[in-house]
Amino acid sequence: MRERSRPRGRREAGGSGRSAGGAASPRRERRGAPAPAAGGSRRLAMEEGAADLRQRKKQNCTESDKMAPEERNKENSKLGRSPKYMLIQRFAKLFFGCLAAVTSGMMYAVYLSTYHERKFWFSSRQELEREITFQGDSAIYYSFYKELLKAPSFERGVYELTHNNKTISLKTINAVQQMTLYPELIASVLYQASGSEKFCYLLVHEVYKIYLFSLFLGYLLQFENSVLLVSPLLSLVAALMLSKCLQMNMKKGTLMSRLLKIMYIYLVLTVTVTLNLLLKMFLPHKENEHLLKFIEVKLGLNTTKNFTMNWLLCQESLQAPSQDFFLRLTQSSLLPFYILVLIICLFSVTQVIFRRICGEPLKETVKLEDGRIGERPEIVYHVIHTILLGCLAMCLEGMKYLWTPYVCMLAAFGVCSPELWMTLFKWLRLKAVHPILLALILSMAVPTIIGFSLWKEFFPRIMTELSELQEFYDPDTVELMTWIKRQAPVAAVFAGSPQLMGVIKLCTGWMVSSLPLYNDDDLLKRNENIYQIYSKRSAEDIYKILTSYKANFLVIEDSICNEVGPVRGCRVKDLLDIANGHVVCEEGDSYAYSKYGRFCHEIKMNYSPYVNYFTRVYWNRSYFVYRINTVISFQS
Repeated sequence: MRERSRPRGRREAGGSGRSAGGAASPRRERRGAPAPAAGGSRRLAMEEGAADLRQRKKQNCTESDKMAPEERNKENSKLGRSPKYMLIQRFAKLFFGCLAAVTSGMMYAVYLSTYHERKFWFSSRQELEREITFQGDSAIYYSFYKELLKAPSFERGVYELTHNNKTISLKTINAVQQMTLYPELIASVLYQASGSEKFCYLLVHEVYKIYLFSLFLGYLLQFENSVLLVSPLLSLVAALMLSKCLQMNMKKGTLMSRLLKIMYIYLVLTVTVTLNLLLKMFLPHKENEHLLKFIEVKLGLNTTKNFTMNWLLCQESLQAPSQDFFLRLTQSSLLPFYILVLIICLFSVTQVIFRRICGEPLKETVKLEDGRIGERPEIVYHVIHTILLGCLAMCLEGMKYLWTPYVCMLAAFGVCSPELWMTLFKWLRLKAVHPILLALILSMAVPTIIGFSLWKEFFPRIMTELSELQEFYDPDTVELMTWIKRQAPVAAVFAGSPQLMGVIKLCTGWMVSSLPLYNDDDLLKRNENIYQIYSKRSAEDIYKILTSYKANFLVIEDSICNEVGPVRGCRVKDLLDIANGHVVCEEGDSYAYSKYGRFCHEIKMNYSPYVNYFTRVYWNRSYFVYRINTVISFQS
């Protein structure tokens, strides 16, 4: 362009004879066209030069207009946000955030320790009195922990746990596999190691690889547990990887790619179900049928008279959360702010998904001024995760221990995040006050106000609670454990309710016939059979059940036998009567039908045939211990 413009400039000034020859004019290169006169060529050259000059001036003006705002923004950003300023801001946020988290955690730990000491007087009690405070499955966890500590070496302790034949009669269990500890350990290690942007984005292949690696490692560490290979998670991850691969390899803008975007969810679900069915057909596995039946009954899709199912449904941790749970979350201001943060993040993520469907690419770097918190990959991951955990917590109260920390984390992140407030201000189109400045102020002011209000309201209650002296003392249980350790043979096997058997195993180390574990079909069947000691069955039936598990002693709890609970349908004896058909319900009325009395009552009478099968060897106000006779002597 420059070479052509200089001759034209000379032609305009001096009228060079070169232009008259027509070498520079494209019109004169055409064959058969008449050559114009010299004056015409000069006028034509002057007009072309002027037009070219005007065009170049217009281009220069538009380029300068375009570049000016960017340069001004760069200058303003350099003045307002230098690298040093950004570094100081990030360091301050990280320092005060870590300080607040550590301080809160230490204060809560001190509160729990003080409350536990005030309630149980733990430090001043003997070891036996401490151990009886553990109930149910917590007693089993602690008993295995004690065995691992007493082992001569760590390797020996792990071997004894994986080949445990001193806990349950006639059964060698793998305690490591039975307690299913590996998934939680692996998940926590991976979560702690996921420092980069987190492993936490749902549509990145690295997350799928992490899931596959976790499943494969869990399969190996759980002693080739085939249930993990037929789990829906493995099929879902494989389907997502396949669908994502097809979507990435398809040319953008084609009809097939558009159809795949519409059919993406359908394709994922179809491949997931098909792959899961194929894996179940070709891989040997022992599926947890009781879990599937429990879900059916829990969702109201089926009804059952099975004792185990109804007993699990009556457990407090497997019922829907009470109103008191939500009331406490609301009084602490946690639930309202969590809902606010979740709604903003969810709508922002929905906008991002809609933009992706429309073909708009994501920004490489999201700035505070953009107000797009949903474009952060970790936000997408945590929003989906907290919604799934929340749905489980709405069905099962036991899941609140997983969901509540997530609620705290998401709410704390939201109120302290300028990006969240900026996203809200972008939607509201706030112009009265500078939105960035207001977002920064609110991200510091709101958590400060919440902290002071919570401190003012709850600190007096906590101090009052800690000042009250409580006492937990169960002399009957202590006497029972002392008698077992002193009088019972070392090779004895005890039978009774699973919860009490867990405490006996922890406090005495004696072998038991059942444990409060609900992830094994055989143990669940054992629990149901041994619970028959509280049903309306004959002495001969109970004797056959107990001797089939090589039990030597039977422990009957008066609290279960004479249970008068507020929920009549959830008492153990009621569930047993329904399962055994000893209660008939017609038109709202219940009729008892059994030719035998309740075993736990009849055995206390000490008359035949009960004394022929069982001999009472110890009792107190809460427990009755009977020796199961090896030689039956029928007496009148």
